[in-house]
Amino acid sequence: MQIAYRAKDITEAHIVAGLLNARGIETHVGGLYLQGAMGEIGAAGFSNVHVGDEDLYPARQVIAEYEANGQAVPATETDDGKPDSYARWFLLTMAVLALIWLNVR
Repeated sequence: MQIAYRAKDITEAHIVAGLLNARGIETHVGGLYLQGAMGEIGAAGFSNVHVGDEDLYPARQVIAEYEANGQAVPATETDDGKPDSYARWFLLTMAVLALIWLNVR
């Protein structure tokens, strides 16, 4: 088996493995238990997607397509890059509470 993809975390490794499996390429995700030492924070560099020697070239082609189209999908079609209103109200509320707290002291 060869390493076809070095993922940043175990979730991405399983996404790529699922993509390859959907294309008929058998995979094995390695490094699952190595991340447990870092707790809930995902450790980088331990998750690898392995494929058979004969599937390495086709797998790398599929992965290249994945990386080329790997842009995040916006939450809504009308997203203009501005923070959502919830975040604005939360920050405004926190600022007002901080001012009240400072004036009370």
